[in-house]
Amino acid sequence: MSSQKEQLLHYIEEFGLFFEQFGLARTAGRMLGWLLVCDPPHQTMDELAEVLQVSKSSISTASRLLIQTGLVSKVSFPGERKDFYRVSEDAWIQAWSAKNSQTTVMRQMAERGLALLPEETPERRARLQTMHDLYAFLEAELPKLTERWLKERSQQT
Repeated sequence: MSSQKEQLLHYIEEFGLFFEQFGLARTAGRMLGWLLVCDPPHQTMDELAEVLQVSKSSISTASRLLIQTGLVSKVSFPGERKDFYRVSEDAWIQAWSAKNSQTTVMRQMAERGLALLPEETPERRARLQTMHDLYAFLEAELPKLTERWLKERSQQT
């Protein structure tokens, strides 16, 4: 096996382990990692199963997860009988936007907890208040950061 191919395989394993750290399927991480570096950039289920050394059912499960999150798209080409998978064109901004919406949920969770605790117990409220303040800050700032990145990106192309 060539050194470059071996390095790519290690890279996709790292992707899988990274996904697994967050409670996601390792195969989904490996699939995304491969789709980021493969040539051509679109792969069939058979190709993915072969390179990742997993079953087609594992690829099917992983692809559903990645499609639901917006990271991967299923595509077809005229004259081809098989579907192909590739990294979505807006994968990273979709993933980032999903994270941004999680900040709102976290702030709301902190608010709900604070509403349950009496005002006269500041030591009990402190942990939730810190959580609330951080996520309120992120909720306000992350969309601005996203807009700035999109603007800079559009000026580059």
